Amino acid sequence: MRGPGAAAELARPIAPASYRARRLASFDHPGAADVAGAVWWGNHRIFYLSGFAFAPTERPIALLVRRDGEAWLFVPRLELEHAQAYAHVDRVVAYPEYPDVEHPLRHLARHLAELGIEGTIGGDGDGAPKVMGYRGPALSSLTGAHFIPLDEELETTMQVKSDEEVALIRESARWAARAHRILHDATAPGLTESEVEALAGRTAHAELVEAYGGAYRALSWAGSGPYANYRGQVGVHSAFPHSLNVNAVFRAGDTLVTGASCPMFGYWSELERTMFLGEPSADQRRYFAHMLALQDLAIDGCRAGRTCASVDAAVRAYFERHGLRATWRHHTGHNVGIRYHEGPFLDVGDDTVMRPGMLFTVEPGVYVAGLGGFRHSDTILVTDDEPEFLTDYPRGIEELTIPV
Repeated sequence: MRGPGAAAELARPIAPASYRARRLASFDHPGAADVAGAVWWGNHRIFYLSGFAFAPTERPIALLVRRDGEAWLFVPRLELEHAQAYAHVDRVVAYPEYPDVEHPLRHLARHLAELGIEGTIGGDGDGAPKVMGYRGPALSSLTGAHFIPLDEELETTMQVKSDEEVALIRESARWAARAHRILHDATAPGLTESEVEALAGRTAHAELVEAYGGAYRALSWAGSGPYANYRGQVGVHSAFPHSLNVNAVFRAGDTLVTGASCPMFGYWSELERTMFLGEPSADQRRYFAHMLALQDLAIDGCRAGRTCASVDAAVRAYFERHGLRATWRHHTGHNVGIRYHEGPFLDVGDDTVMRPGMLFTVEPGVYVAGLGGFRHSDTILVTDDEPEFLTDYPRGIEELTIPV
């Protein structure tokens, strides 16, 4: 396995030409052969195809794409200037409000006719999604067009990251590691998880903004900069894989499970570590060693040509072989990119064949009630050769033991 390395220079946002290329490529498969164009509603898919990040509400937003790649972004009036500033499209069109006197989808139907998108229309839904109380007609009922779902094909395309995307995820991982280091160094008995998390996020964010000279953008509705946290996974609570912040007070002897990331021009990484507050006990050392062996096994399995299922199967076999079945809670990992969780998944139920450019969080966990949880997560790139770490942070128990 190739070791991690720091980014040579600051990553930059996806180039505008790349969005147009993505739109053209979205028609390059048999399912799209007969469509005149496509309508995309999902916020992550609209971002992937246009670079426009937004928080979905009851007001529908759609990306209208013609086969030649021309794209119009359809937004409510309140998003007009925002879309004009950030969306890499040919035109932004707006409707007054939802539900308004005339329903937004009637405006949309007219714009589709202007673009010549008629007859057969593809995309990820025959009408806007039911978000925050939205109600509206099917697009086909307004236009008379036949709808063909294309979301599975686009999802498959999004599973393999371009060099531009990998560069952003690598940069995300670099700032995640910086936030984690601040969290790591600040943790001490008597402090609360909340105050240490606040320090890590605030300090790392200030450093990032200074490094980018004000040019940094998160381009995410889920975060605004680097962070590192415990999310309640302190002491016995670390045995809850998806715990929530309980404002825990750190105590000597605690098992600690962390998480860190940074939205980087719309892209995410994942870094997690198991740490100990004071000298770990024999049991803590034993379960940590199993967790590390499991992660090594899983990372080594992330190779082009193998299936996602094979990685998880090997991990589950290790649990059985070592009598650890009672400590198993979840599959081995997931893809990551625009969304913090993406497919495919390192799970026995996912037979996707891994390809160069796929990314996975590799995070098999061991959970022992009354003692704690043991989980590292690293963001791993599948290459033509060996798996490559995008995250860069110590993994050994001595480096992750906080002196008391």
